[in-house]
Amino acid sequence: MEWTVVTVIIALVGLFAVVIPPITKLTKSMTELTVGIKELTNDLERFESGNKDAHKRIWEHESKQDEKIGNHEQRITILEHDEAKENQK
Repeated sequence: MEWTVVTVIIALVGLFAVVIPPITKLTKSMTELTVGIKELTNDLERFESGNKDAHKRIWEHESKQDEKIGNHEQRITILEHDEAKENQK
């Protein structure tokens, strides 16, 4: 009977010795992956925020350029109209 108990105890110790190291490694890997995913999420959020700001600046600049081009076209039209009047005289 005593040898059966000793055999069971040895089997349990062997089982723990075989199971615990891989579980420890997996836990460490999952922790590292979790930290990496959190960092990527934060980086993506900062990127999206910066991207929105950059697009806003680009569209504001584009609107200003449209106004300048519109004004330029109006001035050319006025100059051409004035020139046509002078040529008719």
